[in-house]
Amino acid sequence: MLKTMRLRKGRFFVLLLIVFTIAFLWAGGDLLLRSAIPKVSVPAATTATSNVKGIWEQAHRIIFLKSAVDAKLDKKGYVQLSDIPPTMQQAIIAVEDNRFYQHMGFDIEGILRAALVNLQTGAFVEGGSTITQQLVKNLFLSHDQTLGRKLEEIILAIDVELRYSKEEILEMYLNTIYFGSGAYGISEASAVYFGKPPFNLTLAECAMLAGLPNAPSRISPYVDFAAAKQRQAIVLTAMTRHGYISPDQALEAKLAPIKLAK
Repeated sequence: MLKTMRLRKGRFFVLLLIVFTIAFLWAGGDLLLRSAIPKVSVPAATTATSNVKGIWEQAHRIIFLKSAVDAKLDKKGYVQLSDIPPTMQQAIIAVEDNRFYQHMGFDIEGILRAALVNLQTGAFVEGGSTITQQLVKNLFLSHDQTLGRKLEEIILAIDVELRYSKEEILEMYLNTIYFGSGAYGISEASAVYFGKPPFNLTLAECAMLAGLPNAPSRISPYVDFAAAKQRQAIVLTAMTRHGYISPDQALEAKLAPIKLAK
């Protein structure tokens, strides 16, 4: 058993190395190698130095991941997973990453399934990126849609999965995601929208919050309450479909009045 576990970890690290090499070359590593040839132009030297710095930062994040994560996490107002209602956890998983407990950081099956569900419903019901991918993107990466950045995202997601438990990943995600109206993390979001700590959130409130990261600036209940309610209904439907709540519970939550803090 121990030997099998070591073999599996070894395979993951080999995969990590291969993907990192591809990302390294795609993101400009070939420029670094070519920079070994002397160049007269100062701008070229400056570019090479910039590439070296960027690649070192990428490698440092992967090798010293835990210290890099700790440096990025804002411990002020940080909420332990045990103080976040299970319904909030389930709502986020249902609508953002249904296969969260099955994948190892990225999920091809989840991407295909999300595309099919969104096509069938005619709305953005589920996302293709995993919770782990969204976490590393929020902590470290830009929102540039380039292959190099996407590969780095996948590498970091695999690395996070190897070094943290699923519970730790979900906890960090809920403490860093943007919920709109200036609220980062579940503690701020719960206070900004409902004037209470996360532990006291109802199912209806959890479902509304879980729907906000999809488009936080646009569907904040303070910006467009109708859009927030519509997204809440989508979250409750997803929770029902994946077996977290019953249809009766979903209907009750949809009809429950929402009292905002402001």
